[in-house]
Amino acid sequence: MNRDYPLERVRNFGIIAHIDAGKTTTSERILYYTGMIHKIGEVHDGETTTDWMEQERERGITITAAAITCFWNPTYMSQTLTKEGQKDLSKKVRFNVIDTPGHIDFTVEVKRSLRVLDGAVVVFDGVAGVEPQSETNWRYADDGKVPRLCFINKMDRMGASFEKSYKSIVERLNKNAIRFQIPIGTEGNHVGVVDLMQMKAFYFEGEKGINIVEKEIPADLLEDAKKYHAEMVEKIVEHDDVAMQSYLEGKEVSIADLKKITRKAVIENKIFPVFTGSALKNIGVQLVLDAVVDYLPSPLDIPPVKGINPNTGEEVVRHASDEEPFCALAFKLQNDPFVGQLTFFRVYSGTIEAGTYIYNASTGKKERLGRIVRLQADQREEVKKVFSGEIAAAVGLKDALTSNTFCDENNPIVLEKIKFMEPVVSLRIEPKTKADQEKMGMALRKLGNEDPTFRVSSNQETGETIISGMGELHLEIMVDRMKREFSVETNVGEPQVAYRETIMNTAEAENKYIKQTGGKGQYGHVRITLKPMEPWPEGEKIPKTVHRYDDFEFINSIKGGVIPNEFIPAVEKGVHEAMDRGIVAGYKMVNISCELTFGSYHDVDSSEIAYKIAASQAFQDAAKRAKPVILEPIMRLEVVAPEKYMGDINGSIASKRGTIEGSEPKGQALAIHAKVPLSEMFGYTTQLRSMTSGQGSAMMEFDHYEVVPANVALEIAEKRK
Repeated sequence: MNRDYPLERVRNFGIIAHIDAGKTTTSERILYYTGMIHKIGEVHDGETTTDWMEQERERGITITAAAITCFWNPTYMSQTLTKEGQKDLSKKVRFNVIDTPGHIDFTVEVKRSLRVLDGAVVVFDGVAGVEPQSETNWRYADDGKVPRLCFINKMDRMGASFEKSYKSIVERLNKNAIRFQIPIGTEGNHVGVVDLMQMKAFYFEGEKGINIVEKEIPADLLEDAKKYHAEMVEKIVEHDDVAMQSYLEGKEVSIADLKKITRKAVIENKIFPVFTGSALKNIGVQLVLDAVVDYLPSPLDIPPVKGINPNTGEEVVRHASDEEPFCALAFKLQNDPFVGQLTFFRVYSGTIEAGTYIYNASTGKKERLGRIVRLQADQREEVKKVFSGEIAAAVGLKDALTSNTFCDENNPIVLEKIKFMEPVVSLRIEPKTKADQEKMGMALRKLGNEDPTFRVSSNQETGETIISGMGELHLEIMVDRMKREFSVETNVGEPQVAYRETIMNTAEAENKYIKQTGGKGQYGHVRITLKPMEPWPEGEKIPKTVHRYDDFEFINSIKGGVIPNEFIPAVEKGVHEAMDRGIVAGYKMVNISCELTFGSYHDVDSSEIAYKIAASQAFQDAAKRAKPVILEPIMRLEVVAPEKYMGDINGSIASKRGTIEGSEPKGQALAIHAKVPLSEMFGYTTQLRSMTSGQGSAMMEFDHYEVVPANVALEIAEKRK
């Protein structure tokens, strides 16, 4: 079985945006214009293809990233000509699209999707412009060096302003965003777009805007179009010396050359083209799809993927080619009620066939790959083989987890893991009946495998089960899914804040654990120094004696073998386990550097367990003297409401230990930006609604951890007792 589409005609991209900017509506149009669906479903009717979960349709928001495959015939902007000079529309392009959530509680879906995508279309609300989650998603894309196009949507809305939204992109996200289109009319008069590359006006007529009509630019927009065209050309030619020279000599640079330069600059993240329209009113979406073909990379355009050979520790490179050894990354698990667990994976090199064995380099295990499916949201299309550059899902893999690497066993490679955010909100949960007890454990395990930001733990002292996630909505959805998908009825407690503890000073402690019994005794002796963990100097190699993790560092400074090497891992393990229970109020400790400086051993009695216990006790002694403190999650808050309510809102934020950082006009309202402790924010949405007669809205996302004030720390510690 051979590949049906050459790699240069494949585009893997995501639709990302803040909540309510119109991602799912845009995705629905993409499916319609590519012929994958024949009736457009709307979010407000709960009938869209990509929002297929019951909870998504009820709430009108996207909760899980949905993958879709479709095929696009370039229309105007990407046309190629036959020898006879006719438009050649035979060169269909294959799109693998992921529609991602916009709500901060489900931001993990954006992060992991961007890891495996080659490009993204960032959608903005034409009224609000850049919003908090737009910034977060943009930051994730920056981290992954993902090329982007911008689509300023909802130009038909009351208060829409292309210029204001464009300015917010330039000021808050990247100054290299360039207008490639301007709208024809706004609000109720929005009827089309002016393409600044071709200097033509485009209107969308017929059933659902299916017919694209090219006309001359309206007279009232011609001056603006000329000005912005010159600005666009000037910014594009900056990225090519030959074109720059021609431009300075007064020669006209051809559209073909401008596109070629733009494509290269977009792939290198030096230019971010900005398009506009209204997905709901069926204006402009097809031209964005043409831009995806023109400017976003194919798998051949992105750098080869790098990994580590698990046998040798050496760096290995895999190019996007069917001829190279097989290599893929599992980026998402999904529980399917009909076929069991689906493991979504992106193939970076080589091919894999259904019915063969797949080697998981992360676990060292082999599993039979029974079936492979291509996803259309919740619909599945079975395929026999997948090729490099494709996204598919494996059915029924038992041992696979998110971030696992699948590869050829004879050419092993482990790709870098996807890093996930720590949960900030916890809930106590218990089954309603004995019958629910067993089912609850299985449901929690499956949901935890699906979503790495959803954690399950148990309180050793009380025996309670604690679930943790990114926000109240996140946990509410998980409890609802347990009920609907797994038929588990539960009781839940009040939301709890995921506090952390750390130390502010340096302290040393020594501990000997000696236990004599009738036979062989126990002997472990360590001396450790604790201090706050510092960032590692940039460019400096980490020595083998230092083990660094996200929130912990262990330094082995033992000289002369006073503690034998085989006992050092037990010391590290003892310290790491002791960090799970803090000194002040029993919360997990983070950002600590522990140096093992001295110790001793006994020829007969020394054992791993003895060193583990000695290290744990030494850690507790040192931590008590290193000025331990409680850390609390601080949230970035944006409140949007009419100006007349701003006095009350400012007062309420101040009363919650919040710090106001500024405000800006947003449509007809005002947006306040603040930093507020999460512990003060439970139920804030309800308070805000009553304060603003239902006209205010709030958006929160985790920003950082900060030391809790002494009086609040005292209260927290008392409650924990």
